[in-house]
Amino acid sequence: DKDGPECPPTVVVKEEPAGEPRGSPLSPGGARDELRHSPEPCTKMTMRLRRSHSSSQFVDSYVCRICSRGDEDDKLLLCDGCDDNYHIFCLLPPLPEIPKGIWRCPKCVMAECKRPPEAFGFEQATREYTLQSFGEMADAFKADYFNMPVHMVPTELVEKEFWRLVNSIEEDVTVEYGADIHSKEFGSGFPVRDGKRRLSPEEEEYAGSGWNLNVMPVLQQSVLCHINADISGMKVPWLYVGMVFSAFCWHIEDHWSYSINYLHWGEPKTWYGVPSFAAEHLEEVMKKLTPELFESQPDLLHQLVTLMNPNTLMAHGVPVVRTNQCAGEFVITFPRAYHSGFNQGYNFAEAVNFCTADWLPAGRQCIEHYRRLRRYCVQSRKGWSYRGDFYPSQGNMEGLGALRTPQNLHGEGLMLVFLPPQGITEAEREAFELLPDDERQCDKCKTTCFLSALACYDCPQGLVCLYHMDDLCKCPRSKQYLRYRYTLDELPAMLHKLKVRAESFDTWANKVRVALEVEDGRKRTLEELRALESEARERKFPENELLHRLKGCLGQAERCVSEALGLISSQETGVPAPALTLEELRAFLEQMNQLPCVMHQIGDVQALLDRVEAFQAEARAALAVPPPGAGALQELLERGARLGVEVPEGRRLERQLAQAAWLEEVTATLRSPRARVPLPVMRGLIQAGRTVAPSPAVDVAMAELQELLTIAQRWEEKAQMCLEARSGPGSPSRGQGGGWSWFGVPMSPCVPMSPMSLSPQNGDHYPCLDDLEGLVAVGRDLPVRLEELRQLEVQVGTAHSWRDKASRTFLKKNSCYTLLEVLCPCADAGSDSSKRLKWRQEPGLYR
Repeated sequence: DKDGPECPPTVVVKEEPAGEPRGSPLSPGGARDELRHSPEPCTKMTMRLRRSHSSSQFVDSYVCRICSRGDEDDKLLLCDGCDDNYHIFCLLPPLPEIPKGIWRCPKCVMAECKRPPEAFGFEQATREYTLQSFGEMADAFKADYFNMPVHMVPTELVEKEFWRLVNSIEEDVTVEYGADIHSKEFGSGFPVRDGKRRLSPEEEEYAGSGWNLNVMPVLQQSVLCHINADISGMKVPWLYVGMVFSAFCWHIEDHWSYSINYLHWGEPKTWYGVPSFAAEHLEEVMKKLTPELFESQPDLLHQLVTLMNPNTLMAHGVPVVRTNQCAGEFVITFPRAYHSGFNQGYNFAEAVNFCTADWLPAGRQCIEHYRRLRRYCVQSRKGWSYRGDFYPSQGNMEGLGALRTPQNLHGEGLMLVFLPPQGITEAEREAFELLPDDERQCDKCKTTCFLSALACYDCPQGLVCLYHMDDLCKCPRSKQYLRYRYTLDELPAMLHKLKVRAESFDTWANKVRVALEVEDGRKRTLEELRALESEARERKFPENELLHRLKGCLGQAERCVSEALGLISSQETGVPAPALTLEELRAFLEQMNQLPCVMHQIGDVQALLDRVEAFQAEARAALAVPPPGAGALQELLERGARLGVEVPEGRRLERQLAQAAWLEEVTATLRSPRARVPLPVMRGLIQAGRTVAPSPAVDVAMAELQELLTIAQRWEEKAQMCLEARSGPGSPSRGQGGGWSWFGVPMSPCVPMSPMSLSPQNGDHYPCLDDLEGLVAVGRDLPVRLEELRQLEVQVGTAHSWRDKASRTFLKKNSCYTLLEVLCPCADAGSDSSKRLKWRQEPGLYR
């Protein structure tokens, strides 16, 4: 009211808990609702100024909403949601005092309780990414969060921070995960023969490989190959594009099947796994720690929304293993093995399920488990089994034992027997496999029906399995009827067909096992093993471990037979074959003896080994004694070569043969009575001797050859000096009479004849001094030491001494006469001088 008194401004103080600043990296979505904060000690005060322009409004704001009175202001409580006031003693139940922190009135509390609950788990993102844009976002987020380059963040740090965030109830981090992407729609990381593009030869190899996740589920050894439909995630791989902290919660695979995950590229993926035997223990621990969740949702662990720290599980006795899956590595999980994990950063993976024969018992237990939890089946497990029954020639023989047991039919048969007493007499055949899955599910337990179901004429939309007959409808039993796939007579027939095939396989497998392991002590012939392999091929038994072993044994046996025939034929025909060593021959014979089959060639190989060992004994005997003749060694070596097997003593025999042949050559060369060995031949013998094996005999022969070579080389050096002298060829002196002439003629017979041949020529005639001086001059030029030359030099010196004395005695100084003219005055010196001059000029006297 304008005329009313003006109210003074009023200050109301409200306590609020301190919140994190907007834009915190742990809450990228903004500030959280204040309801999620616990009433911790206040650190932030908010002051609100109120001004009222009418006294009635001012009064109404300070009265109790229950008693409409404004007295006892110290006991009025202000609601933090709607600003209404309440006396603490008017509330139900009454409060003893003003509460601290945030308080809301009953009306605001009711409004808050009526609000829909917040979504948890995985939410569908609104933004679409390409691989490039998602990778840029993921790398930027990780780099900003850890404040370092993505490749430098340790995996241990990411793991520690991930579980800290999981355990924290006050921090929120929002990440995105490209999970469960259909490979048929967006493409696979493996090469696929889809006809859209031509594959290279290398891609063709990978496209057909069993490790290709598009191929593995439909291999013949996989039970899933009997399903015609493409079940996404089980038969068709799913793609996963992750970023840091993106996680997959604790879960097991649909129908407890195997799973295989391949990380194509990117940062590692951290896995946690619990063995199959501890699956129930893990479920009990989770139910014990979070009972309120499992009371409302018994199948909570099948919804992939539950994370629990592995340390907590291990503290309660659950065994947990972990691993970091890097790019290029596979991770395989086994039936009912719980697993979870998270991504260390931006990566790309692909996963699919597969079911081998040993999965079938686990699959039966899974159906019962799904029935108790009322969980939908991905595919009727009975449908898989009985399609295998219909086509036993294509079924996996290792799994027939699990399928042919009466457990598959016993329950169905008992319940069908009890239907007539219940008042259900009508029945009609139904091909359940032709119906959509949602039209053949039990309304009670959600199990997919395949063999039988119960329906009602008045309630055509209802359908239950025989385990829940009482839950179909309220109509009388007369209105209900049975829908069946096979009659009770047809089911045993199918079982018998399966049993016959399984028994035939068991009989064959038992024969193969006994033959390969020689359990009865009798080795089968090669023909018998070939017959077993032919039986498996004719009956179209699938590939299995026994068949692989049988084929491997046959392959080894046939190779042994081929090699044995080659050895034997080379012995008979003399055609050289690749030589075996003695050890190889023994190993070959041992291999033939260890094979679980009898080969006729074993006796021939044993005989060959005996001959080789006998030859080895002879060779050792020949090597133990002084070397025999080369002929004996050559004959022994030729016999060994015809065996076609190398023995260790063969090389030693060859060296011994070379030694004996060299010694015989040296002996023949030096011991011949008329041996004249040129120096090149002697050097060749020495050079050849250096290549033979050393022995005392070789050392003696080498020493003798070396001594002769040294003597010959010395004489050759002296002869070379003679040949290089100025004058013509000379002859050795008496001191060298034992040597050899250049032409190979001995000098010793010739040297003693020199004085004898000279003495008859002397007689009574004495030569002139000039003649002797000429002979001395010629002798001095010869490079040969001559004893006669010394005598001539003495005589010439004596003659010169006598002439000098006679000249001093008979000749005057500067006389014009010669000594001969003075001593012989009556003689005709001139005529004599002319004769002497003529004699000196005779040819050949002086040279």
